[in-house]
Amino acid sequence: MSHLHSTSQDDYLIHHDSSFFTFTPQLHDHHHLPITFHHCIATIESHNSYISSMAIAGNFLYTGSSDKEIQLWNRNGLLDTRNIDQQYLPDNMITAGNGAVKSMVISADHNKLFTAHQDHKIRVWNNNNNNNNKLTHLATLPTLGDRTLKLLIPKNHVQVRRHKKSTWVHHLDTVSSLASSIDGSLLYSVSWDRTLKIWRTSDFKCLQSVPNAHDDAINSLALSINGDVYTGSADKTIKIWRKTSNQGAEVNHTLIAILEKHKSGVNALALSIDDSVLYSGSSDRSIIIWEKKNDGNRVAVGVLRGHTKSILCLSVVSDLVCSGSADESIRIWRGVERFYVCLAVMEGHRGPVKCLTMAKDHDDCNTSSYIVYSGGLDRGIKVWRISINSS
Repeated sequence: MSHLHSTSQDDYLIHHDSSFFTFTPQLHDHHHLPITFHHCIATIESHNSYISSMAIAGNFLYTGSSDKEIQLWNRNGLLDTRNIDQQYLPDNMITAGNGAVKSMVISADHNKLFTAHQDHKIRVWNNNNNNNNKLTHLATLPTLGDRTLKLLIPKNHVQVRRHKKSTWVHHLDTVSSLASSIDGSLLYSVSWDRTLKIWRTSDFKCLQSVPNAHDDAINSLALSINGDVYTGSADKTIKIWRKTSNQGAEVNHTLIAILEKHKSGVNALALSIDDSVLYSGSSDRSIIIWEKKNDGNRVAVGVLRGHTKSILCLSVVSDLVCSGSADESIRIWRGVERFYVCLAVMEGHRGPVKCLTMAKDHDDCNTSSYIVYSGGLDRGIKVWRISINSS
Protein backbone atom coordinates (compact mmCIF):
# COMPACT_ATOMS: atom_id res chain seq x y z
CA MET A 1 0.00 0.00 0.00
CA SER A 2 1.20 3.50 -0.80
CA HIS A 3 1.88 5.74 2.16
CA LEU A 4 1.18 9.45 2.02
CA HIS A 5 3.80 11.39 3.90
CA SER A 6 2.42 14.73 5.03
CA THR A 7 5.05 17.25 6.00
CA SER A 8 4.67 18.90 9.39
CA GLN A 9 6.72 21.51 11.17
CA ASP A 10 8.79 18.75 12.79
CA ASP A 11 10.09 17.87 9.33
CA TYR A 12 12.02 21.11 9.01
CA LEU A 13 15.07 19.25 10.12
CA ILE A 14 17.74 21.72 9.26
CA HIS A 15 19.49 22.58 12.52
CA HIS A 16 20.13 26.26 13.13
CA ASP A 17 23.38 26.90 14.95
CA SER A 18 25.39 30.09 14.93
CA SER A 19 28.56 28.05 14.45
CA PHE A 20 27.16 26.81 11.12
CA PHE A 21 24.98 29.60 9.78
CA THR A 22 25.62 33.13 8.65
CA PHE A 23 22.10 33.71 7.37
CA THR A 24 18.60 34.01 8.83
CA PRO A 25 16.44 31.04 7.80
CA GLN A 26 13.00 31.90 6.52
CA LEU A 27 9.85 29.94 7.36
CA HIS A 28 8.05 28.53 4.32
CA ASP A 29 4.30 28.18 3.91
CA HIS A 30 3.37 24.52 4.47
CA HIS A 31 0.87 24.70 1.60
CA HIS A 32 3.73 25.06 -0.88
CA LEU A 33 5.46 21.83 0.20
CA PRO A 34 5.27 19.01 -2.35
CA ILE A 35 3.00 16.03 -1.68
CA THR A 36 5.07 12.86 -1.54
CA PHE A 37 3.96 9.24 -1.92
CA HIS A 38 6.28 6.34 -1.23
CA HIS A 39 5.87 2.60 -1.10
CA CYS A 40 7.97 -0.55 -1.16
CA ILE A 41 7.40 -2.35 -4.46
CA ALA A 42 9.68 -5.35 -3.89
CA THR A 43 11.51 -7.13 -1.07
CA ILE A 44 14.23 -9.62 -2.00
CA GLU A 45 15.87 -12.03 0.40
CA SER A 46 18.47 -13.78 -1.70
CA HIS A 47 21.83 -13.34 -0.04
CA ASN A 48 22.77 -15.62 2.85
CA SER A 49 24.14 -12.73 4.89
CA TYR A 50 23.75 -8.98 5.15
CA ILE A 51 23.90 -6.64 2.15
CA SER A 52 27.08 -4.57 2.31
CA SER A 53 27.22 -2.69 -1.02
CA MET A 54 25.29 -1.94 -4.19
CA ALA A 55 25.60 -0.05 -7.48
CA ILE A 56 23.51 0.69 -10.58
CA ALA A 57 24.69 0.43 -14.20
CA GLY A 58 22.03 0.94 -16.85
CA ASN A 59 19.29 -1.65 -16.43
CA PHE A 60 21.21 -3.65 -13.84
CA LEU A 61 21.61 -3.54 -10.07
CA TYR A 62 24.69 -5.07 -8.48
CA THR A 63 24.68 -6.13 -4.83
CA GLY A 64 27.48 -7.38 -2.60
CA SER A 65 27.11 -9.22 0.68
CA SER A 66 29.12 -9.95 3.80
CA ASP A 67 29.66 -13.56 2.68
CA LYS A 68 31.63 -12.54 -0.47
CA GLU A 69 28.71 -12.88 -2.90
CA ILE A 70 28.17 -10.50 -5.82
CA GLN A 71 24.74 -10.69 -7.45
CA LEU A 72 23.45 -9.10 -10.64
CA TRP A 73 19.77 -8.15 -10.99
CA ASN A 74 17.75 -6.94 -13.95
CA ARG A 75 16.10 -3.75 -12.70
CA ASN A 76 13.12 -4.14 -15.01
CA GLY A 77 12.28 -7.43 -13.32
CA LEU A 78 12.48 -5.87 -9.87
CA LEU A 79 10.06 -3.11 -10.91
CA ASP A 80 7.47 -5.51 -12.33
CA THR A 81 4.61 -5.35 -9.82
CA ARG A 82 2.09 -7.43 -11.77
CA ASN A 83 2.75 -10.55 -9.68
CA ILE A 84 2.77 -9.72 -5.97
CA ASP A 85 3.92 -13.26 -5.12
CA GLN A 86 6.88 -13.12 -7.50
CA GLN A 87 10.04 -14.92 -6.42
CA TYR A 88 13.05 -12.80 -7.35
CA LEU A 89 16.14 -14.56 -8.62
CA PRO A 90 19.44 -12.91 -9.57
CA ASP A 91 20.51 -12.94 -13.21
CA ASN A 92 24.00 -13.93 -12.12
CA MET A 93 25.90 -14.67 -8.90
CA ILE A 94 29.60 -15.08 -8.19
CA THR A 95 31.70 -15.40 -5.06
CA ALA A 96 35.06 -13.71 -4.65
CA GLY A 97 37.69 -13.39 -1.97
CA ASN A 98 36.99 -13.65 1.72
CA GLY A 99 34.60 -11.62 3.83
CA ALA A 100 32.34 -8.74 2.85
CA VAL A 101 32.15 -6.95 -0.49
CA LYS A 102 32.45 -3.45 0.99
CA SER A 103 32.07 -1.19 -2.03
CA MET A 104 31.26 -1.24 -5.76
CA VAL A 105 31.84 1.22 -8.58
CA ILE A 106 31.09 0.99 -12.29
CA SER A 107 33.59 2.34 -14.85
CA ALA A 108 32.61 5.39 -16.88
CA ASP A 109 31.95 3.25 -19.97
CA HIS A 110 29.97 0.68 -17.91
CA ASN A 111 32.30 -2.07 -19.16
CA LYS A 112 34.02 -2.79 -15.85
CA LEU A 113 32.86 -3.38 -12.29
CA PHE A 114 35.34 -2.69 -9.47
CA THR A 115 34.69 -4.29 -6.08
CA ALA A 116 36.39 -3.62 -2.73
CA HIS A 117 36.77 -6.49 -0.29
CA GLN A 118 37.34 -7.20 3.36
CA ASP A 119 40.32 -9.39 2.39
CA HIS A 120 42.30 -6.19 1.58
CA LYS A 121 41.96 -6.58 -2.21
CA ILE A 122 40.20 -4.88 -5.12
CA ARG A 123 38.77 -7.02 -7.90
CA VAL A 124 38.00 -6.01 -11.47
CA TRP A 125 35.24 -7.64 -13.52
CA ASN A 126 34.32 -7.48 -17.17
CA ASN A 127 30.84 -6.04 -17.12
CA ASN A 128 29.81 -6.86 -20.70
CA ASN A 129 26.10 -7.56 -20.31
CA ASN A 130 25.88 -8.69 -23.93
CA ASN A 131 27.52 -11.89 -22.77
CA ASN A 132 24.57 -13.56 -21.00
CA ASN A 133 24.86 -11.12 -18.07
CA LYS A 134 28.04 -12.83 -16.93
CA LEU A 135 30.75 -11.14 -14.90
CA THR A 136 34.24 -12.24 -15.91
CA HIS A 137 37.16 -11.74 -13.54
CA LEU A 138 39.84 -9.55 -15.12
CA ALA A 139 42.27 -8.72 -12.34
CA THR A 140 42.93 -8.54 -8.61
CA LEU A 141 44.66 -5.43 -7.30
CA PRO A 142 47.47 -5.13 -6.67
CA THR A 143 48.33 -7.28 -9.68
CA LEU A 144 51.08 -9.88 -9.59
CA GLY A 145 53.14 -7.80 -12.01
CA ASP A 146 52.80 -4.66 -9.91
CA ARG A 147 53.69 -6.53 -6.72
CA THR A 148 56.72 -8.17 -8.32
CA LEU A 149 58.14 -4.93 -9.73
CA LYS A 150 57.74 -3.14 -6.40
CA LEU A 151 59.18 -6.09 -4.49
CA LEU A 152 62.51 -5.88 -6.35
CA ILE A 153 63.23 -2.31 -5.28
CA PRO A 154 63.95 -1.82 -1.54
CA LYS A 155 62.62 1.77 -1.43
CA ASN A 156 59.15 0.42 -2.27
CA HIS A 157 59.01 -1.47 1.02
CA VAL A 158 57.23 0.04 4.01
CA GLN A 159 57.17 -1.05 7.64
CA VAL A 160 53.75 -2.49 8.54
CA ARG A 161 54.55 -4.12 11.85
CA ARG A 162 57.58 -4.43 14.07
CA HIS A 163 59.09 -7.32 12.13
CA LYS A 164 57.16 -7.16 8.90
CA LYS A 165 57.42 -5.09 5.73
CA SER A 166 55.22 -4.87 2.65
CA THR A 167 55.26 -2.99 -0.62
CA TRP A 168 53.29 0.26 -0.65
CA VAL A 169 50.88 -0.99 -3.33
CA HIS A 170 49.19 -3.34 -0.83
CA HIS A 171 46.21 -2.41 1.31
CA LEU A 172 46.80 -3.92 4.73
CA ASP A 173 43.21 -3.91 5.99
CA THR A 174 39.64 -3.86 4.66
CA VAL A 175 39.20 -1.78 1.49
CA SER A 176 36.19 0.26 2.52
CA SER A 177 35.30 2.46 -0.47
CA LEU A 178 36.03 3.06 -4.17
CA ALA A 179 35.52 5.92 -6.64
CA SER A 180 36.26 6.35 -10.33
CA SER A 181 37.42 9.51 -12.09
CA ILE A 182 34.99 11.13 -14.51
CA ASP A 183 37.01 10.01 -17.54
CA GLY A 184 37.45 6.52 -16.07
CA SER A 185 41.25 6.66 -16.23
CA LEU A 186 41.83 6.51 -12.46
CA LEU A 187 40.41 4.40 -9.64
CA TYR A 188 40.62 5.61 -6.04
CA SER A 189 40.50 3.35 -2.98
CA VAL A 190 40.52 3.93 0.77
CA SER A 191 40.99 1.46 3.57
CA TRP A 192 40.81 0.87 7.27
CA ASP A 193 44.64 0.85 7.04
CA ARG A 194 44.32 4.69 6.81
CA THR A 195 45.71 4.93 3.26
CA LEU A 196 44.39 6.47 0.06
CA LYS A 197 45.55 4.77 -3.14
CA ILE A 198 45.27 5.76 -6.80
CA TRP A 199 45.24 3.17 -9.59
CA ARG A 200 45.48 3.50 -13.38
CA THR A 201 42.62 1.57 -14.96
CA SER A 202 44.34 0.90 -18.29
CA ASP A 203 46.87 -1.51 -16.74
CA PHE A 204 45.69 -1.60 -13.07
CA LYS A 205 49.00 -0.19 -11.82
CA CYS A 206 49.07 1.57 -8.45
CA LEU A 207 50.35 5.11 -9.11
CA GLN A 208 50.31 6.58 -5.62
CA SER A 209 49.67 5.62 -2.02
CA VAL A 210 49.10 8.28 0.64
CA PRO A 211 50.16 6.74 3.98
CA ASN A 212 48.49 7.85 7.21
CA ALA A 213 45.99 9.91 5.25
CA HIS A 214 43.88 9.95 8.44
CA ASP A 215 44.46 9.19 12.11
CA ASP A 216 41.94 6.34 12.07
CA ALA A 217 40.17 4.03 9.62
CA ILE A 218 38.90 5.65 6.41
CA ASN A 219 35.26 4.73 5.79
CA SER A 220 34.11 6.76 2.81
CA LEU A 221 35.23 8.37 -0.42
CA ALA A 222 33.76 10.84 -2.91
CA LEU A 223 35.19 12.34 -6.08
CA SER A 224 34.25 15.74 -7.50
CA ILE A 225 33.92 16.74 -11.14
CA ASN A 226 37.19 18.70 -10.98
CA GLY A 227 39.03 15.69 -9.56
CA ASP A 228 39.21 16.70 -5.89
CA VAL A 229 39.08 13.66 -3.62
CA TYR A 230 37.09 13.66 -0.35
CA THR A 231 37.82 11.08 2.35
CA GLY A 232 35.79 10.56 5.53
CA SER A 233 37.22 8.81 8.55
CA ALA A 234 36.53 7.39 11.97
CA ASP A 235 38.79 10.20 13.24
CA LYS A 236 35.74 12.53 12.76
CA THR A 237 37.31 14.52 9.90
CA ILE A 238 36.83 14.90 6.16
CA LYS A 239 39.95 15.61 4.13
CA ILE A 240 40.18 17.07 0.64
CA TRP A 241 42.99 15.97 -1.69
CA ARG A 242 43.96 17.57 -5.00
CA LYS A 243 45.98 16.20 -7.90
CA THR A 244 49.07 18.39 -8.22
CA SER A 245 50.86 16.58 -11.03
CA ASN A 246 50.15 13.97 -13.66
CA GLN A 247 53.26 13.28 -15.71
CA GLY A 248 53.45 9.88 -17.32
CA ALA A 249 53.38 7.21 -14.63
CA GLU A 250 53.53 9.79 -11.84
CA VAL A 251 50.38 11.02 -10.12
CA ASN A 252 50.55 13.07 -6.95
CA HIS A 253 47.70 14.16 -4.68
CA THR A 254 48.25 16.52 -1.76
CA LEU A 255 46.08 17.55 1.16
CA ILE A 256 44.43 20.94 0.65
CA ALA A 257 41.81 21.13 3.44
CA ILE A 258 40.43 19.42 6.54
CA LEU A 259 36.73 19.72 7.41
CA GLU A 260 35.95 19.36 11.12
CA LYS A 261 32.44 19.57 12.56
CA HIS A 262 31.30 16.02 13.26
CA LYS A 263 31.42 14.71 16.82
CA SER A 264 31.83 11.04 15.78
CA GLY A 265 33.26 9.08 12.89
CA VAL A 266 32.28 9.95 9.31
CA ASN A 267 30.64 6.95 7.60
CA ALA A 268 29.31 8.33 4.30
CA LEU A 269 29.94 11.10 1.77
CA ALA A 270 27.98 12.28 -1.27
CA LEU A 271 28.25 15.24 -3.62
CA SER A 272 25.44 17.13 -5.30
CA ILE A 273 25.16 16.77 -9.07
CA ASP A 274 26.92 20.09 -9.70
CA ASP A 275 29.52 19.57 -6.92
CA SER A 276 28.34 22.70 -5.11
CA VAL A 277 27.32 20.80 -1.95
CA LEU A 278 29.01 17.99 -0.06
CA TYR A 279 26.92 15.89 2.36
CA SER A 280 28.57 13.92 5.16
CA GLY A 281 26.86 11.34 7.36
CA SER A 282 28.22 10.37 10.75
CA SER A 283 27.78 8.18 13.79
CA ASP A 284 26.72 11.37 15.60
CA ARG A 285 23.32 10.92 13.81
CA SER A 286 23.75 14.05 11.68
CA ILE A 287 24.20 14.91 8.01
CA ILE A 288 26.29 18.05 7.61
CA ILE A 289 25.84 20.27 4.54
CA TRP A 290 29.10 21.74 3.20
CA GLU A 291 28.79 24.45 0.54
CA LYS A 292 31.52 25.43 -1.87
CA LYS A 293 32.30 29.15 -1.67
CA ASN A 294 33.57 31.36 -4.48
CA ASP A 295 37.16 30.79 -3.34
CA GLY A 296 36.66 27.02 -3.64
CA ASN A 297 36.67 26.33 0.09
CA ARG A 298 33.98 24.20 1.73
CA VAL A 299 32.01 25.72 4.61
CA ALA A 300 29.46 23.98 6.85
CA VAL A 301 26.13 25.77 6.46
CA GLY A 302 23.73 23.41 8.18
CA VAL A 303 22.97 19.96 9.50
CA LEU A 304 20.05 17.61 8.86
CA ARG A 305 18.70 15.84 11.91
CA GLY A 306 15.99 13.22 12.21
CA HIS A 307 17.70 9.85 12.31
CA THR A 308 18.00 8.45 15.82
CA LYS A 309 21.13 6.37 15.20
CA SER A 310 24.26 6.48 13.03
CA ILE A 311 24.06 7.56 9.39
CA LEU A 312 25.54 4.67 7.39
CA CYS A 313 24.98 5.60 3.73
CA LEU A 314 24.06 8.49 1.44
CA SER A 315 22.99 8.89 -2.18
CA VAL A 316 22.16 11.96 -4.26
CA VAL A 317 20.02 12.17 -7.41
CA SER A 318 18.75 15.44 -8.90
CA ASP A 319 17.93 17.70 -5.92
CA LEU A 320 17.21 14.81 -3.54
CA VAL A 321 19.42 13.40 -0.79
CA CYS A 322 18.73 9.88 0.44
CA SER A 323 20.09 8.70 3.81
CA GLY A 324 20.15 5.25 5.41
CA SER A 325 20.67 4.70 9.10
CA ALA A 326 21.27 2.20 11.85
CA ASP A 327 17.80 3.20 13.09
CA GLU A 328 16.45 0.94 10.25
CA SER A 329 14.93 3.84 8.31
CA ILE A 330 15.58 5.72 5.08
CA ARG A 331 14.92 9.44 4.72
CA ILE A 332 14.49 11.50 1.58
CA TRP A 333 15.52 15.16 1.83
CA ARG A 334 15.16 18.04 -0.60
CA GLY A 335 16.96 21.35 -0.36
CA VAL A 336 16.20 24.63 -2.08
CA GLU A 337 18.41 27.62 -1.30
CA ARG A 338 19.63 26.19 2.02
CA PHE A 339 16.12 25.29 3.13
CA TYR A 340 15.80 21.53 3.56
CA VAL A 341 12.73 19.44 4.22
CA CYS A 342 12.33 15.72 4.88
CA LEU A 343 9.92 14.52 2.17
CA ALA A 344 9.65 10.89 3.27
CA VAL A 345 10.61 8.46 6.02
CA MET A 346 10.64 4.89 4.71
CA GLU A 347 10.52 2.06 7.23
CA GLY A 348 10.51 -1.66 6.60
CA HIS A 349 14.01 -2.99 7.14
CA ARG A 350 14.47 -5.12 10.25
CA GLY A 351 18.03 -4.02 10.79
CA PRO A 352 20.40 -1.14 10.04
CA VAL A 353 20.32 0.14 6.45
CA LYS A 354 23.89 -0.48 5.32
CA CYS A 355 23.82 0.68 1.71
CA LEU A 356 21.53 2.33 -0.82
CA THR A 357 21.46 3.77 -4.31
CA MET A 358 18.92 5.85 -6.16
CA ALA A 359 17.84 6.49 -9.76
CA LYS A 360 15.38 8.71 -11.60
CA ASP A 361 12.28 6.78 -12.71
CA HIS A 362 10.25 9.20 -14.81
CA ASP A 363 8.78 12.69 -15.00
CA ASP A 364 5.46 13.99 -16.21
CA CYS A 365 4.01 17.49 -16.10
CA ASN A 366 3.40 17.53 -12.34
CA THR A 367 5.10 14.47 -10.83
CA SER A 368 8.69 13.26 -10.51
CA SER A 369 9.30 9.61 -9.69
CA TYR A 370 12.43 7.97 -8.27
CA ILE A 371 13.49 4.41 -7.44
CA VAL A 372 15.49 3.71 -4.27
CA TYR A 373 17.29 0.41 -3.70
CA SER A 374 18.37 -0.35 -0.11
CA GLY A 375 20.24 -3.17 1.57
CA GLY A 376 20.48 -3.93 5.26
CA LEU A 377 21.75 -6.14 8.01
CA ASP A 378 18.42 -7.99 7.80
CA ARG A 379 19.80 -9.62 4.59
CA GLY A 380 17.05 -8.00 2.55
CA ILE A 381 17.08 -5.81 -0.54
CA LYS A 382 14.14 -3.43 -0.81
CA VAL A 383 12.96 -1.51 -3.85
CA TRP A 384 11.02 1.69 -3.19
CA ARG A 385 9.19 4.10 -5.48
CA ILE A 386 9.02 7.79 -4.49
CA SER A 387 6.56 10.07 -6.27
CA ILE A 388 6.75 13.81 -5.68
CA ASN A 389 3.85 15.95 -6.83
CA SER A 390 4.93 19.53 -7.29
CA SER A 391 1.54 20.94 -8.32
